[in-house]
Amino acid sequence: MKKILFALLVTVGFFTVAGADTAETSTAATIAQKVKSAAKEAAKEVKEVAKTAAQAVTEKVEKATGATDEADIRIYQADNSDGKITPETIQKAFEKAGFYMAANNGMNFPFKRDFNNTYYDVFNLAAFYSADVVADFIKEYPTIGLFAPMTMSIYTKKGDKTISIATLSPRRMAEITGIPADHKGWKKLDEMLQKAMKSAMPNGKWVPYTAKKVDVEGPLTVTATMKMGDEWEDNLEDLENDFESALTMNKFAMPAFNELSEDIEDTGYDFYIVYSICKIPVAYTISKNHPEMGAYAPCSMYIYKKEGDDTVHFGIHHVKNWIHSMGLTDKEEVKILNDAMDKVQEILKKTVSA
Repeated sequence: MKKILFALLVTVGFFTVAGADTAETSTAATIAQKVKSAAKEAAKEVKEVAKTAAQAVTEKVEKATGATDEADIRIYQADNSDGKITPETIQKAFEKAGFYMAANNGMNFPFKRDFNNTYYDVFNLAAFYSADVVADFIKEYPTIGLFAPMTMSIYTKKGDKTISIATLSPRRMAEITGIPADHKGWKKLDEMLQKAMKSAMPNGKWVPYTAKKVDVEGPLTVTATMKMGDEWEDNLEDLENDFESALTMNKFAMPAFNELSEDIEDTGYDFYIVYSICKIPVAYTISKNHPEMGAYAPCSMYIYKKEGDDTVHFGIHHVKNWIHSMGLTDKEEVKILNDAMDKVQEILKKTVSA
């Protein structure tokens, strides 16, 4: 850049001297053309330098605002002054992008019913997955069921003119599942998510997620196992009935039920099912200050048995993940989460020992 500008100045100087020493028009025209060419080349390089600098700034901003995997939770937001973007239009965009929407439930009705209040004009919890993406993982990494379906919250705070979507980053899902972060499935999932977001909200943008993470200790998942005999089909039906009854008795909602072994061919499992479970009081309490909680809720609990194996596996991610990612320190929020987790562990203990 400096060399080009220096060459330009030297050429201009030469033109000035030449103009003073001679009146030959052809010489002046030739020199003027050289100056013009040099100026054009310099302008072109300046433009390229500016473009590179702008790109670097953009990448820096994207990283800071959550468009990369740096944050556990990513939030995509758009102006919605005209109200044309709704949970229903978002669902259609995600389905068009290749996702199956297992649930997309408006939470304002149960919030008003149970608490006579809501903090949002729009608040939905949705569960969704791509069978193609899950197929990339499931044979080798059965823990993918922790996020198959994965979840999101769709929300507009009272009086706001924006609508937002909150999801977990693939990096965080990789950490919790124990699946390598460089697995091709995460990249595919991320590309699908980004495409769906932009399709759902063309004027949207990533916004900063600034919650300060809280350190947590211990396993990030809760697991259990039990043995099942040869008549697993009959035993599975009994297991499902007992498990669902226990959830209902402990006031868990079950917004979705997915049979991945039916949706995906040749999985290598006799059965692989996933329950989406949640508690309305938990959703209400946490969402008051953390609408992004839908990145973790409803929770996906997998139950599977591999072909040729008599062991049934159960798994669900621990609420300490919520506490960590959202930086939860409020005693009421932490208590209601831990109480719900205790109930889940109690149900699992009774189920596997039955």
